[in-house]
Amino acid sequence: MQRFPPFDPPEYVSWKPDPALVRAYRATIEADSERAAVVSGLSPDAKLALYAGLLRARLHDIQLQRWVRTGVISKAWLGTGEEATTVGPVHALERGSDVVAPMIRNAAACCEMGMPIADMLRAYLATDDSPSRGRDLHVGSFSQGVLQPISHVGDMVPVITGIALTFKMKGEQRVALTWVGDGSTKTAAAHEGTNFAAVQKLPAIFILENNQVALGTRLEQHHLPGTFKDWAASYGMWGAQLDGNNVLDAYAATAVAAQRCRRGEGPALLVAETFRMGGHATHDEREARETYPDTLFKEWGRRDPVGLYEEYLKEEGWSAAELAAVEGEVAAEVERAAEEAVQSRERMPKGETALEGVYAKNGR
Repeated sequence: MQRFPPFDPPEYVSWKPDPALVRAYRATIEADSERAAVVSGLSPDAKLALYAGLLRARLHDIQLQRWVRTGVISKAWLGTGEEATTVGPVHALERGSDVVAPMIRNAAACCEMGMPIADMLRAYLATDDSPSRGRDLHVGSFSQGVLQPISHVGDMVPVITGIALTFKMKGEQRVALTWVGDGSTKTAAAHEGTNFAAVQKLPAIFILENNQVALGTRLEQHHLPGTFKDWAASYGMWGAQLDGNNVLDAYAATAVAAQRCRRGEGPALLVAETFRMGGHATHDEREARETYPDTLFKEWGRRDPVGLYEEYLKEEGWSAAELAAVEGEVAAEVERAAEEAVQSRERMPKGETALEGVYAKNGR
């Protein structure tokens, strides 16, 4: 994709494909026969849809960065470098049936489940026509299967577990999915929700997004085992590991997990190894660069999930011009959404509306 020097991490600006990583990308997909079968069943349109999803996620974040730099908003929480861990799993679900609960940097789950990007951007502007009518920048639309998250990381695990419980009680072949960060695994809510889902054999998928850092706390400072390969087994549930920078691996692993859920075989815990190419938010980029060595950013920078998937698609027969056309369409979509969202600033909520919808009335 086109690089944006003022907005992309330095490692992405002059990004070039590493032949060894390009080969490893395909080898990862072919290493597991069950996942390989899922990928082989993808249509050309489905593969391009994954590409468009990665671009949409990246360009959405770039738009937020533009707004921060120009003073439209004060800061933003981005998922740069982790796009595949969000886009792949969402595409493996059934839109209109399944439910997801993204964390704030899994924002791409919203548009990939069908939410307009303009609504996602309006949430940051707190306009009256934003999804929460200006109350919160966390985005969701339950009518489209996206549960609006909260800042308390880990707390969506028991909530999504409760939704999965209703699916089981009603005998519906639906799946509930949420993401949890490596740091969030240490919260009581995440532990209790995961354990309950396992014991009750619920159709829930938990994606443990190991991006190596919890706010500013490095993995080795809060997780002594160093890896999460045995995490699922500790709850007695089925689990698997995946390359969080490989959208096809993320898609296939989630598809396999969803099939198990629909067959009544209980929940799944997928461990996605990835890396956040920036700070906790746009205001602490310097802190992020001081927390980890430069070599680590360079190592993960070579594994850009967008760039590596582009190389895969080229090997599959797509031309650079065809991929550029997809990028052009997505870029225009995001630009139109940004223009619509900015116009909404003329419709800011009145202060008294903050009191509306706080308490249920008449049982609703």
